[in-house]
Amino acid sequence: MLRPHSAVLRRIVDEYEALSAAVAASEPADLSTRARDLAYTLCVSTGTQDVERALGVAHQWLATAPAPARETAPPTITGQRMPTPEPA
Repeated sequence: MLRPHSAVLRRIVDEYEALSAAVAASEPADLSTRARDLAYTLCVSTGTQDVERALGVAHQWLATAPAPARETAPPTITGQRMPTPEPA
């Protein structure tokens, strides 16, 4: 089974958990459309059929994922930034 990139999975999990917390705090009847979409995406991404199980699998995968690479400055020539090619 293919796994989603850890940065993408982290963003989906974080957004779903934030929406779920907001929903729990305001106690509306059901989840927002976005929360349902995220739950579905989590289930598909983790190969599960239950969002709680999907979150568990996602957290397990994220715990074993390599640390995100540090952003680096673009390559330079003699200390100056390289020109960015202009689109055609």
